[in-house]
Amino acid sequence: MDDTVERNRLRREQAHEADVVVVGAGIFGCAISYALAKQGRSVILLERWMHQPDRIVGELLQPGGVAALKKLGLGHCLEDIDAIPCKGYTVLYHGVPTKISYPTIDDDGQVIHQWGGSGREGKRPVGRAFHHGRFIMQLRRACVAHPNITVVETEVTSTIRSEVSDEVLGVETRTTNKETGEKTRDCFFGQLNIIADGYASKFRKGVLDATPVVRSKFYALELIDCPLPEPFHALVVIGNAFPVLLYQIGSRETRALIDVPADIPEASPAAGGVRGYINNCVLPAVPEPIRSAMVTALADGKIPRSMPNSWLPPSKQSTDGLILLGDAMNMRHPLTGGGMTVAFNDAVMLSDLLHPSQVPSLSDSQAVRSAMDTLYWKRKRLTGIVNVLAQALYALFAANDTQLRALQRGCFGYFERGMTDAPAGLLGAILQRPVVLAYHFFSVAFLAIWMNACDVVGSIWGIWKAPLALIDMVLILWKACVVFVPVMWREACR
Repeated sequence: MDDTVERNRLRREQAHEADVVVVGAGIFGCAISYALAKQGRSVILLERWMHQPDRIVGELLQPGGVAALKKLGLGHCLEDIDAIPCKGYTVLYHGVPTKISYPTIDDDGQVIHQWGGSGREGKRPVGRAFHHGRFIMQLRRACVAHPNITVVETEVTSTIRSEVSDEVLGVETRTTNKETGEKTRDCFFGQLNIIADGYASKFRKGVLDATPVVRSKFYALELIDCPLPEPFHALVVIGNAFPVLLYQIGSRETRALIDVPADIPEASPAAGGVRGYINNCVLPAVPEPIRSAMVTALADGKIPRSMPNSWLPPSKQSTDGLILLGDAMNMRHPLTGGGMTVAFNDAVMLSDLLHPSQVPSLSDSQAVRSAMDTLYWKRKRLTGIVNVLAQALYALFAANDTQLRALQRGCFGYFERGMTDAPAGLLGAILQRPVVLAYHFFSVAFLAIWMNACDVVGSIWGIWKAPLALIDMVLILWKACVVFVPVMWREACR
């Protein structure tokens, strides 16, 4: 260990000073700590609880996320945690399955069939699914082992601001003595302070004007020895219930996530609550042996654990000395499993923008602000797609009116016709072209219009119903615009 590394270690441990203080040793916190430490930055990583977390989301990493993880030098964290390959999805639409595998790619990693169709042979990227806690502990071990990172178990309570400006100089914490239980006040100081304290961030309100929008929750079951229709493919069930997502997270374990919107009559106390909704609406919609595995998982009589499904568009930031990122800054519906992929790609881009060759000193607030402005727009090429796709697909898969159900049917018809490579590439964060997303979304809309018109007109005598088909056309197209355009504008253009 050279003298500089040793001096920086002593400075972190004794004076609690570093180039960077990172709050939260979760997905983004660990990733950005490791990335900056690799560049020679001195990093203090603060985490309230260092024991293995037990969460029900953050278990599916898309192929684009796997690629970003490897760029960060953390690809080894997927080893020795019983991670399961994920090669795509199966969509079960009212009992009819369609397989949507990740697309074929060329030698440069580009999706071959971007505008239509699907490749039959060739190299395909692979995602990973796993127990969230096991993966987090691997990331934390990598950070603990890095000579430029000091990890401290302590609860961050507030930021420390300059007396002469609004610049954030560090954070104040409470550290618990494990032997006596006594809590003592502590402080940590960084030239740059990165807050990554998750979806329930206590610091968001002081940095951003935006607040998360929550319209539903995912209720989770862990199914044991439950084979899915297509090996190594996640399953999305669309029937007479809101969407159900299943994917294998271990050799024997499969996660089932059941979407339950707020205040629906089917989940009211009179209908038996969430368990009543699952028994009456979800179980009839899923096939065997999944149904039996769900019944077994429900046998304990408890309400399944839940997590809110939040949408929080990204916002520009201007607080000197502080950056808010990860789920604290940007969230999307977890139906498409894009959260960790966004986080790892953000860590790659931010570490490149803050590289010592670009920003020699992180105390240079103007240089850091310039890097953050660049990040805000640069990340949209990927995150705009992931976030828009998550919100738009959830609107279609949770269809609750005539036009949305028509679009839902058009989406499934699109997949049935073999138009799967580009949608799967967008979903897997491999294809990063917003114009391709817009093209395929409205292709689905026009197919939905055509399929609806065929139903309305029906036969030669049905030509008299053509005016109704024209009215439906306008309403379906308008609904598609309402679903897609505002979210696309907010996520990718604003």
